[in-house]
Amino acid sequence: PAWWVPGDRDTWVITAHGLGTTRDHPMNLMGFLSGQQLPVLDITYRGDAGAPRSADGLGHLGASEWRDLDAAIRFAVRYGARNVVLHGWSTGASMALHAAAGSPLRDRISGLVLDSPVLDWQTTLRALAAARGVPAALLPLAVRAAQGRTGMTSAPLLDTALADALPAPTLILHGPDDTIAPWGPSRALAARRPDLVSLHAVPQAPHASMWNADPGRYEETLRRFLTPLM
Repeated sequence: PAWWVPGDRDTWVITAHGLGTTRDHPMNLMGFLSGQQLPVLDITYRGDAGAPRSADGLGHLGASEWRDLDAAIRFAVRYGARNVVLHGWSTGASMALHAAAGSPLRDRISGLVLDSPVLDWQTTLRALAAARGVPAALLPLAVRAAQGRTGMTSAPLLDTALADALPAPTLILHGPDDTIAPWGPSRALAARRPDLVSLHAVPQAPHASMWNADPGRYEETLRRFLTPLM
């Protein structure tokens, strides 16, 4: 299931929500994106209500879910998109990175917007487990157990070929105070690919709440990024 908001341009924005949210989350930006005359496809993906479960019934923090984002790119191109901008929050941002590296249609991706990207899943799992009351001494065991159940690689996204495979300009919106997906890896990604990546810091913003902290500044930063991509 997905929501589609029509627009006059042939560049579409495909949105992917993140941890603990639904496709309602990107609705924060629908008014702004519609005002830019950009068609928007706001997707669900495996594990969401109304969507199929993953094969093992588990979430993979974007590592398998990205294939549903790839299907959305195919849909957009089939129905008139010349290019797409992928806008993801949290694990949705991780999905966007995977799609940018692995999609057969990656040449149609004209831009990436990564809000609070999960670039080191082990750190994120530790933070989530700690928030649920797992004792600190048991956190390494919890992370290893998750890796064993899901088959995820131990390498952070930043340590793979994904950063080198970026096909298009990328805007990262992230907060230094994010306790779920620390922004250190976002800074490192921006430093690793200064030719393509811009980092916009949002102080005192919780995870995936960059827009909520300062809607006007968020939208103006996004407008400046999107304008040359339209």
